[in-house]
Amino acid sequence: MSGVHDRSFIPPVFREWPRHRAVPGLALAAAGVLLATALHGALPAVPTLTIAVVLGVAAGQLPGIRVFVRTSAKAGLAVAAKRLMRVGVVLLGLQLSLADVAGLGLPTLGMVVCVVLATFCGTYWLGRRLDLPGDVPLLVAAGYAICGASAIGAVGQVARSEEDDVAGAVALVTLCGTLAIAVLPVLHTVLGMDPVRFGRWAGASVHDVGQVVATAQTAGPLALRDAVLVKLMRVVLLAPLTAGTAVALRRSRGADAGGERPAALPLFVVGFLAMILLRSTGLLGTAVLEHTAAVQHFVLASALFGLGAAVNLSTLASKSGRRMLVLGAASWVVVAGVSYAGVLLTTG
Repeated sequence: MSGVHDRSFIPPVFREWPRHRAVPGLALAAAGVLLATALHGALPAVPTLTIAVVLGVAAGQLPGIRVFVRTSAKAGLAVAAKRLMRVGVVLLGLQLSLADVAGLGLPTLGMVVCVVLATFCGTYWLGRRLDLPGDVPLLVAAGYAICGASAIGAVGQVARSEEDDVAGAVALVTLCGTLAIAVLPVLHTVLGMDPVRFGRWAGASVHDVGQVVATAQTAGPLALRDAVLVKLMRVVLLAPLTAGTAVALRRSRGADAGGERPAALPLFVVGFLAMILLRSTGLLGTAVLEHTAAVQHFVLASALFGLGAAVNLSTLASKSGRRMLVLGAASWVVVAGVSYAGVLLTTG
């Protein structure tokens, strides 16, 4: 007979969570999300997820709370950054419907695929040329190409990246995505784009879903609708990108006897795809989708707070940090330029 402490029936993603050690950090992350939500109410133009990252960074640097973050709260914040990120990615699938994506048409789909490939390959290549350490080029490339911190978290889980690499990539992508909220509406006026084109440009070039909403809503409801649809089309590509990364890493690490080979299709990616299919069936009512969206937002914000708390600002100020800023700026130009050309070609 199994003992009372037998946890074999619990899914692995939950079984590995620390018990009591995680409570202080998880409580801190939850408090950070509540504060981020309140600040978003006062500053609607800044997405809650962006504020959550910033608050996490601040918590890890301020003298009054820094010691708590690095000691008592460390285990719980690690749970938030890793385990809750997986849960958030799975629930993200419920925001997607195959019918909505198909409604944009093949030309737009082709444009999005080209933007993702050009951004990912270009960013990864440049990151390697800049001699950035560890998995930083891979993580930044995934964040810029797909959906910001969510993609970084997903690829980081597959690659088993170092915490510092993941946190630094999240900080960089969040910074550049936040700048887009201010810069793209100005360029909208300068370039004289109509709402549809501007919305699709925002959806194809801005990193995080919340940042896309904040950017596109400045041009009205039509721009916002197309921006979200194009953005969600990019999110669909998270699954093949993550699976492709896993396969590539399996091959490269297979040659290393001591290397641990990632699963070809991680369980949380399977869950993400399953949620897309479930949403596409139409079985879930509006109320259910609204509640799950709220849960997904809270979980993902908690994960981003945990990632932000792991950011080491001294690293960003170092030589490698300055090279990361160069990579971020160059990649931002690439994704904005390629997506702008793609929108012009596909909208006539």
